[in-house]
Formats: sequence, C-alpha cells, structure tokens
Amino acid sequence: MWPIRSIFSGTQYCWRLTGSLVASLVLTVLALVFAESDLAGLLAVAMTLITVVLLIIVAVVTQGGRRRVTLSALMVYVLVPTVLLAHFWEFRDHARWFLLSGAYEAKVLAQPAAANGELKHVVWDGAGFAGQDTDIYLVFDPTNSLAASVGGRPPVLAAGLPCGVDRVTRLESHWYAVAFYTDIFWVHGECT
Repeated sequence: MWPIRSIFSGTQYCWRLTGSLVASLVLTVLALVFAESDLAGLLAVAMTLITVVLLIIVAVVTQGGRRRVTLSALMVYVLVPTVLLAHFWEFRDHARWFLLSGAYEAKVLAQPAAANGELKHVVWDGAGFAGQDTDIYLVFDPTNSLAASVGGRPPVLAAGLPCGVDRVTRLESHWYAVAFYTDIFWVHGECT
C-alpha cells in the first residue's frame, strides 16, 4: 500500500486535502507578495507545480469519490495560481499595499517637498535579471493628477513624473505605483 493512501484515507479526506491546498495557496501568495519579484514568480510556479504533481499522484492512488474530489481540487488549484500569475504586478502591488503601506507611507511623507513640482516617491518594488533592472516607485500625488494615467498605454506621460513610464497603478486615493522602463531610474527629478 502506498504511504500516501494512508495519509488521505478515512473520513477526514476532504478536510486534509482542503487544508493541504489552502496551506500551499497561502505559501504561494506569500511568495508572490514578499519575495523579491523575480524570485517570487519562480517560487510561486515551483510551489504550484509541486502541488499539482502531488495532486495527480493522489488522484492516481485514490479511488471512487475521493478521486473525483481530488481532480476537482486539482482544477481549482490550477486556476487560482494561474489567475494570480496572469495578473502578477497588479496583485503584487495591491497585496503589498494592503500589508506594508504604513512603513512606506511614513517614508514618503517624511520627504521634504520638492521645489520643482516633483512628486514625493520611494522605490517600492523592482525586478531584474542579468544586469537589467526595473524599478517601481511608490508615489504620493496630493492632487491625484496621476489618476488620469492609470491604465494608459505606454509610454505613460503625466505631470510630476520626469519621463514616460511603463505603467501607473492606483493603490488608493493619492497613492500610486509607477513602473519605469528597464534601466531607467528616477534620480533628482530626472530619468537616468
């Protein structure tokens, strides 16, 4: 008898399976939110693939109603990470804002006001591989002028930003995540 059969046998099968999947989804979401963005995607994909393989093994060794439950769980489990990864940056920006906004807000608001009309900002997130870095800035816009730029086609041009950017995401009123192009950085009111 396979050892996995004994783990998922008995009347508690659905609860054990559900608990295992929820734990795996929580780990995937935590990886997407807190890991460095390049590593986050790799960790999420790896955890998803490992869980999918384990679910397939469980579906093969179980029989009857348990097999149907396992295959249904497999379909749901594949759907959730696929949707999360398809909307990676949007999900990541909003989840990080929900969990980490307090510390970042304090950092941004502690900055002195710029005389040249530059918006207050800090590096919020980033990605990069092989020397190609992409920075995402958390921007405080007291007039909400960036709201008109949300969802705009790149390059997005807006008052208070030093150059065209890849995307602007509204986190909440007055707060935006602004993704610059690869190897373009916001330094002293200019793109370098």
